[in-house]
Amino acid sequence: MSRQIKLIWDFRGPGAAKTAEHHEIHLKEYIEIEKLPITITGFQIINDMYAIAFIVVTDEIMIQVRDVLKPHRGELFE
Repeated sequence: MSRQIKLIWDFRGPGAAKTAEHHEIHLKEYIEIEKLPITITGFQIINDMYAIAFIVVTDEIMIQVRDVLKPHRGELFE
């Protein structure tokens, strides 16, 4: 089984939570348009000034998605 990688976008400031929530909508639209086999997306509010949006991809499509969507960072997903 291939590794799963969580691609992450960081948002900071008073509007971080709303921005991360909205960014997830665009991630889901990208998945639908490209017909990708991705089922895990989300956003997480870390605190009132910091939130993230994320998408979980496999090794096979990580480079394609990374180059198009330009996440801020990535980590292994467990």
